[in-house]
Amino acid sequence: MKILIIEDENAAARRLEKLLAEVAPEAVVLQRLDSVETSVLWLQSNPQPDLILLDIHLADGSSFEIFDHVTVTCPIIFTTAYDEFALQAFKVNAVDYLLKPIKTNELIASLDKYKRVFKSAAQDYSALLDTLRKQEGQNYLRRMLIRFGNSIKLMDMADAAYFYTKDKITFLVSRSTGKRFPVDYPLDKLEGMLDPAAFFRINRQFIINVAAIKEMHPYSKSRVKVELEPSTDLETIVSTERSAEFKKWLVGEQV
Repeated sequence: MKILIIEDENAAARRLEKLLAEVAPEAVVLQRLDSVETSVLWLQSNPQPDLILLDIHLADGSSFEIFDHVTVTCPIIFTTAYDEFALQAFKVNAVDYLLKPIKTNELIASLDKYKRVFKSAAQDYSALLDTLRKQEGQNYLRRMLIRFGNSIKLMDMADAAYFYTKDKITFLVSRSTGKRFPVDYPLDKLEGMLDPAAFFRINRQFIINVAAIKEMHPYSKSRVKVELEPSTDLETIVSTERSAEFKKWLVGEQV
C-alpha cells in the first residue's frame, strides 16, 4: 500500500507516519509534502499512489486547489483540525474524514474501510470536491500553475485570453503578454472547470474568454467568425451546434 502524506505541520506528519508504521506495517510512505505547489508538482511527475492522507489547510492555501491543477484518481482520507466540512464529506463518496489529533483506532477504521471498499477501484471525487469548493467559494478555477521552462508560473484565469488544442497539446494564451503556455488539461476537462460566465467553448479546438473578443463577423449557416486579441492564425468560427448557445452567452443568458 503506497501512501502519499500531504500535511504542513511537521509534528502531525511525523505522528501520522509513526501511526502508520504501527497499524499498517505493509504501508510505504512515498513522500511527505506540505504545500499545494509541491503536491501538484509531485502528482504531475509521479504515478498515482494507492492512497492519499490529505490535510485540508496547507502552508500556501486550501488543499482543494490541488484538484484545480491535477487529476487525482486514487482514494483520499481527509485530515483537519476543523470540522466545518465534515458533514459535506460524509454525504459523498470519500474514504473518511479524520479530525486532529488523529486517534489510532480511527486511523485503523479508516484504513480498513479503504481496503474493504475502495482498494479495488479508482474513485471519482468530483462530487466531494464540488461540495467543498462551494463551501470555500471556489466553484470555478481561478488560478493555474503552469510549467514555464525550468520554473513555474501562476496564471490568473482573468488573464487567460483563450485555450486551444494543436497536435494533441492544450495551450493557454495570455491576454496581457500574448504568450502561449502548454497546460495539462484537455479542453473537455477545462470546459467544466472554467467560469461559464467568462469562458465559452466555440468549437472542438477553442475555449475563449469573452474579454478576448475583438470583433465578430457573420459566417455561413448562421455561424459567427470571432477575431481574438491576441490574434491567432487558427480558425475561430463558432460551430453550428454551438451558435445558438454562443449568442445567448454573449448577452449573459444562462446556457
